[in-house]
Amino acid sequence: MSTPHRRRTLVATAFLAVGTLVAALLTTVMASPASAHGSVVDPASRNYSCWQRWGGDFQNPAMATQDPMCWQAWQADPNAMWNWNGLFREGVAGNHQAAIPDGQLCSGGHTQSGRYNALDAVGAWKTTSVSNNFRLKFFDQASHGADYIRVYVTKQGFNALSKPLAWSDLELAGQIGNTPASQWTRETDGVSIQVPVNAPGRSGRHIVYTIWQASHMDQSYYICSDVDFGGSTTPPTTTPPTTAPPTTTPPTTRPPTTAPPTTAPAGSCSATYRITNSWTGGFQGEVTVTAGASAVKGWTVSWTFPSGQQISQAWNAVVTSSGSTVTARNETFNGSLAAGGQTTFGFLASGNSATPTPSCTATL
Repeated sequence: MSTPHRRRTLVATAFLAVGTLVAALLTTVMASPASAHGSVVDPASRNYSCWQRWGGDFQNPAMATQDPMCWQAWQADPNAMWNWNGLFREGVAGNHQAAIPDGQLCSGGHTQSGRYNALDAVGAWKTTSVSNNFRLKFFDQASHGADYIRVYVTKQGFNALSKPLAWSDLELAGQIGNTPASQWTRETDGVSIQVPVNAPGRSGRHIVYTIWQASHMDQSYYICSDVDFGGSTTPPTTTPPTTAPPTTTPPTTRPPTTAPPTTAPAGSCSATYRITNSWTGGFQGEVTVTAGASAVKGWTVSWTFPSGQQISQAWNAVVTSSGSTVTARNETFNGSLAAGGQTTFGFLASGNSATPTPSCTATL
């Protein structure tokens, strides 16, 4: 399985669904250095598969006809695609069926404030061809290992094109018990393990449902992969790209952020900066721009990093740097804001996480 380089190339031309996409982009993903993150990479999970195919071109309207299930997922919440390895719940204590209602299995019971809800959508998700005996590959970027991994496959006769997934549709087809990360295969930026799966009597389209119980805490991951039985499968040889920033899970306490002002002068704008993720040598940030008491046609946000931090990627804004000073200007599709309206842009940066105070200038 080849894994594309992770990049975010934004298309400047607006189209009908961009408003929804921009509003949904980068909902909160807080950082925690002790958190786990991992996912099934072969057969690829629904959101990892969508990220593989469209991560560098996710605003391409051709996706709507070429890959409609990924299209609706990108439109619902693009951060569910970037954070393909963050689909988890905490404190389930092994009682998975009580925690996850039927019809919500692929979103982990609408976990993470509904970020992954679109993964529950019923339809023709792209499939991976597998045989009735195959090996499922799980990648653990945080190297926490597993208390167990259980792999279920839908029963023969289940119609994935018309029926929401329910627990009664699944049969256990493979599992491993307590396996520390030291016993997994060491790969770049993490570890991986392959779980033998035996699903006799299956043919055609099915859903593979994986539960990963991480070892470091009571944290359970719920992952849907779409497969087509009857083909052959080649053992995966690659892992997610090293350029993908670690996406971790929410901490129990959130770092302090500055709330947008409740009022602002006519024709003005304000900007709120916060850190949404961090790792050794880098971090991810998000800036919310809020129009004042009257509409604006454009905006410019600037700030100064304190210790040599540098922007490496950005989305939903045109970002330039001069020394430690960063300037972010609106894209063509998110410059016009109604009075009190908001838009959000995000970025990746190198260096230690920092929270400078941004300023905002509006174009009337």
